[in-house]
Amino acid sequence: MHHYYTIDGPIIGQGQFGKVRLERNLLTQQKVAMKAVRKKDLKVIEMFQMRREIDILKMCQHPGLSRLIDVFEDATHFYVAMEHISGKNLYDYLKARSFRLTESRSREIMAHLSKSVQYLHRFGILHRDIKLENVMMSDQSDFAIPKLIDFGLARVVGPGMTSDEPFGTLGYVAPEVLKKEAYNFSCDIWSLGCITYALLSGSLPFDHKSPVETVKMTLRDPLQFELPVWRETTQCAQEFITNLLIKDQHIRFSIEQVLHHTWLKSISGGNSSSSSSLGFIASRQLAPQARSYKKL
Repeated sequence: MHHYYTIDGPIIGQGQFGKVRLERNLLTQQKVAMKAVRKKDLKVIEMFQMRREIDILKMCQHPGLSRLIDVFEDATHFYVAMEHISGKNLYDYLKARSFRLTESRSREIMAHLSKSVQYLHRFGILHRDIKLENVMMSDQSDFAIPKLIDFGLARVVGPGMTSDEPFGTLGYVAPEVLKKEAYNFSCDIWSLGCITYALLSGSLPFDHKSPVETVKMTLRDPLQFELPVWRETTQCAQEFITNLLIKDQHIRFSIEQVLHHTWLKSISGGNSSSSSSLGFIASRQLAPQARSYKKL
């Protein structure tokens, strides 16, 4: 690996199993985000998940997904070279704008993300951990394109197949996953609904500082649009979110229904230039977003 790449910058990330460093291809001069993972740090199941993630990344060739550049493996390490994305993750992007995005900008971001998820679902890929932190913005501009990253929990399911593995992040994970029911692609749709809600309001729809309370809210509480910010958003946007956050996975929107909804297809409508006036409060509400859900 060291014959092909050289260090070209600082550590730019820290994953669960290794650091991510900016490196440069000696032949093409292309910059990449290189993740080095020590095999001895991995349990057997984690080794399996690592290989599964690499296999899934090899399948994914879409502008809205982080692109795999190279993979190297020796006796002690995996080296995974990913496309270097210069922008911030969507949480930091939102935070830098005081948790205030216009409805039109939120719609643009969700249209891009939905197309990325459509691509995955057509290949039978469940992402299972779609959240603000797992979306990178392509650059630092206000018009950056969102790219879905981190396929560590993703898996491939065949037609009619389901999964019942309890994975995801509290605040974004669907009710059926929390209940350990068999689930399918609809769990990703729920996560898209949570992100849409966050972009438009600055808060997650079901979130509490207590993980146990977050689970209870996700399972039992009705979806609410009571914050003052929702008076500034269109009914069409609220209807869109409602259809993505239906607790019954069997009647929740499919990705095709998401993409054909009027809100995503509309160019303008209502007070779409408005933005949240609750930025400071929202930043506190979104703060607990890093809780990782395994098993209760």
